[in-house]
Amino acid sequence: MKHLLTLLLVFFGQALWAQEDSIQSDREMEIPTAGGMNRKMPSKRGGGAKVQEITIKDYKIINYQRDTTFLDTTISIQKEYKYNFLRRDNFELMPFANVGQPYNKLGVDLDAKDIYPRLGANAKHFNYLEAREVDYYNVATPMSDLMFKTTFEQGQLLDALLTFNTSRRLNFSIGYKGFRSLGKYQYSQAEAGSFKTTTNYVTQNGRYNLRAHIAAQNLQTEENGGLANKELQFESNDPEFRDRSRLDVLFSNANNRLLGKRYFLDHQYILFGKQSDSGKVKTTALTIGHQFNYETKYYQYQQTSNNAYFGESFSSDIDDKAHLKTMNNQLSAQFSNKTLGVLTGHLDFHQYNYYFNSVLQTDTQLIQSQLKGGEIAVGAKYVKNIGGFQLNGALRSNISGDLSGTMLDAFASYRINENHALKFSVHSSFKMPNFNYLLYQSDYRNYNWQHTSDFKKVGNNGFQFDLESSLWGNLMAKYTTLSNYTYFASDPSETIVQGSEQAFIKPFQESGTINLVKLKYEKEFKWKGFALNNTIMYQNVSQPNAVLNLPDFVTRNTLYYSNYGFKKALYFQTGVTLKYFTEYTMDAYNPVLGEFYSQDTEKLGGFPMLDFFINARIQQTRVFLKAEHFNSLFSDNKFYAAPNYPYRDFVIRFGLVWNFFS
Repeated sequence: MKHLLTLLLVFFGQALWAQEDSIQSDREMEIPTAGGMNRKMPSKRGGGAKVQEITIKDYKIINYQRDTTFLDTTISIQKEYKYNFLRRDNFELMPFANVGQPYNKLGVDLDAKDIYPRLGANAKHFNYLEAREVDYYNVATPMSDLMFKTTFEQGQLLDALLTFNTSRRLNFSIGYKGFRSLGKYQYSQAEAGSFKTTTNYVTQNGRYNLRAHIAAQNLQTEENGGLANKELQFESNDPEFRDRSRLDVLFSNANNRLLGKRYFLDHQYILFGKQSDSGKVKTTALTIGHQFNYETKYYQYQQTSNNAYFGESFSSDIDDKAHLKTMNNQLSAQFSNKTLGVLTGHLDFHQYNYYFNSVLQTDTQLIQSQLKGGEIAVGAKYVKNIGGFQLNGALRSNISGDLSGTMLDAFASYRINENHALKFSVHSSFKMPNFNYLLYQSDYRNYNWQHTSDFKKVGNNGFQFDLESSLWGNLMAKYTTLSNYTYFASDPSETIVQGSEQAFIKPFQESGTINLVKLKYEKEFKWKGFALNNTIMYQNVSQPNAVLNLPDFVTRNTLYYSNYGFKKALYFQTGVTLKYFTEYTMDAYNPVLGEFYSQDTEKLGGFPMLDFFINARIQQTRVFLKAEHFNSLFSDNKFYAAPNYPYRDFVIRFGLVWNFFS
């Protein structure tokens, strides 16, 4: 955690930083504060003054798709939902007892984000920042964002970001997210450190622009396998085991780790065409571009001595390690015209190397040590705005290689007026499963397989309708059909006694078609200072075998009160949130693979989770105080995040989000 101290010194030392900017030196600065109020810092040269106001809109956040938003220092119920370890709304997720542990699924979005397989170990990737999730910044003055939150026993969480520029055209950011949490249960400690730095640049004439980032991420967790005697020690409500560190767990000598490093570059040059002040193409233009992405990653599971819980092993100590190296180069050309829209074509060269240390000969097959090769894909994108209509489409397809696939995304949206908007979207993809389905090696005998020849591409076809209305609420309706759905489960050909399921976990493909219907509705009702915010989701899965398991209903309802205090120097919100999902055969967790697997023997869920919160904003500082799952103080111990893994007990946690402007 020494990196946290170093970064804090940078944050609190930036007040002494005098920025030199020839473009912005002669102006009157307005720094945004609470309630939209500004303080002025005059700057004069000679006998006159040149005034240029700075507002909150001058602190821009630019995402991977080049969409721009502005820094938001307000407080709202949406900020309450996002103030968590992931810093995003986790309505469709069920967290484990400790910070940094996996999340079980209450809902799914199975649409492919890319046409290439990923490493796997999906349960360890919730906090892993992908290239498409990295933001870039364009700021008027140095700005920092500091998020702190307490964890569970002997630790804390800090997510810190500093962004600044040397001129209006060259911006930088440095960020670090680190945490450590011992956890309430034995051998459940989790810790991580994630570093990222970004830059974006545009030349004075606006013809050339560049953005790049470097990311290094490391997540480590102890794995206790869950409770060893949950009926007697947990579900019995015995006061002797109210201290969760007294509960027996399955093992105390295992841990897993996910580590990744990435180097990303995206730059463009406009061959002809004019630019507006905002950097958007104003007339007919032709742009060429290049994108480079190189990433190395590995997932490792270690155990100082083998455990019969996972079956027989080749050695007394376990050390499994799966590596993946990828390099992607994309060449693109973009034609822009006011009448015709924006059309982009691109050619992708993708290289991959997924490997283990050695070849393995089992009783039934020879398992290779690596999957290595190259893929070539072509693609096109189209964007057009016609009045209130927006059309957007993207198509990618491989033309060479064995492991990539095809993907189509298209949507049409229409803004009826300022209160109502409609959107219809289509997704279709065919791609190979992740690498750990195709090839895996482990010191545990049953965790070795190769399915490069018999596994087919996973098909996903569906459409979605969205209605956004400030009067009627937001409605999302989605229908998806899946073919060759790939999942982990215990091998039905084995004789499995209770407690030995994880010794026979294998990858499978469902031969039949799975149909998924998903409806999600959001609406808030307000009366004076009171508000009731509601989100409800319905899901229906039609499938020949129970392999994709989801609850029928998930609901979240928050009743809260908002008001000002101390002569409007403070704005606060306080209330209670209820979250509930119906009982279902919840997926189980496997620490060797870092994956969830389908099970059909135990139904979980059907319990309420009540949180009480008080949030406040003082200038640019937002303070959060929450009593999580307080109803566990008087309810039965039937709350689980996965089979054998309890959800968290009542705990009071405190934190803040703080923005500094220089």
